[in-house]
Amino acid sequence: MSEYLPGLAGVPATQSNISDIDGEKGILSYRGYPIEELAKHSTFEETTLLLLDGRLPTAAVLEDFDQQLRDNRRVKYHIRNLMKTLPETGHPMEMLQTAVASLGMFYPGNECLTGADSCQDLDYIHNMTVKIIARMGTFVAMWEHIRNGYDPIPPRDDLPYAENFLYMLNGEEPDPLLARIMDVCLILHAEHTINASTFSVLVNGSTLASPMSVIAAAICALSGPLHGGANQKVLEMLEKIGTPNKAEEYVDKRLANKEVIWGMGHREYKTKDPRAKILQGLMDKFMAERGGNINPLFEVAKEVERVCEDRLSKKGVYANVDFYSGILYTEMGIPADQFTTIFAIARSAGWLAHWREQLADNRIFRPTQVYAGEPQRSYVPIDKR
Repeated sequence: MSEYLPGLAGVPATQSNISDIDGEKGILSYRGYPIEELAKHSTFEETTLLLLDGRLPTAAVLEDFDQQLRDNRRVKYHIRNLMKTLPETGHPMEMLQTAVASLGMFYPGNECLTGADSCQDLDYIHNMTVKIIARMGTFVAMWEHIRNGYDPIPPRDDLPYAENFLYMLNGEEPDPLLARIMDVCLILHAEHTINASTFSVLVNGSTLASPMSVIAAAICALSGPLHGGANQKVLEMLEKIGTPNKAEEYVDKRLANKEVIWGMGHREYKTKDPRAKILQGLMDKFMAERGGNINPLFEVAKEVERVCEDRLSKKGVYANVDFYSGILYTEMGIPADQFTTIFAIARSAGWLAHWREQLADNRIFRPTQVYAGEPQRSYVPIDKR
């Protein structure tokens, strides 16, 4: 194949059994299970194990995996001290990339990744996966305290993943509904086929780089506003609009100037992102629970979506997962610049599932190019140029 396709649009980069998207019908499934069913019945811990192993676990297997995650939440004080040296004004995604990369130095164990025949040790792969996923939430919660000049709140091993994360972040056990909403948000963001950050997992994993380096690279890819950073942009947009009656003017002006409406449209979906539908339902449930006393930006968001559907639905542009997640995170007391780190916490499950799948039939990535430069020519000495 010699045709150049910008962004590798439509070019299969791998064969995977992990997740699937039907963009025309708005269907997302993990290992064959619709995302709606997982969001309703599952937990982040169970969904993670499903992504990793390819099947729903038994109660005993799930309990064991959950305990492994709880046992690995703590990090060595050297990492905490390293985080304290980072500028408090730095973006949390840069912190997370640094902290995850440092895990390889404090928790070495790359002896498996030395050759093509030595990366099939499932115990090694599983143990590394647990160590990374367990600590992703810890890093993000720790940073919120460290950057404000305080010591982080230690994790608790008596709380599930989402509940412990919110506890570490805010210093108190969360409202059960908010804890469940966070759990569902983690499920919804855990996997989404071969996107930019997951592709970076495949490329870096194919070189037999350490899993810490692989996930650090994925975090870098996720940090861009065209990928994981969009939910922060959505909240900034809604704050700028301010009230529902200003939404139509804002949208029309942006469209006239051919500018992005953040949180609208997705390359894979020609209908509303199924994850956005679930998040909107959670927000409606939360509003009902609070008697309508909730962030007024939710009403702004609903009006922006209404206007955008009127203007853009004929083009197959609808709300995506980023559109409502930021408002929900705000209700949980999470600063806007931490939204993408939560995306990374969740997506670490899918990333590591793809890392495992890549190692199972590994071949280093070496794509080709279409050369468009000068033809072969002779060197000209500097005094004759």
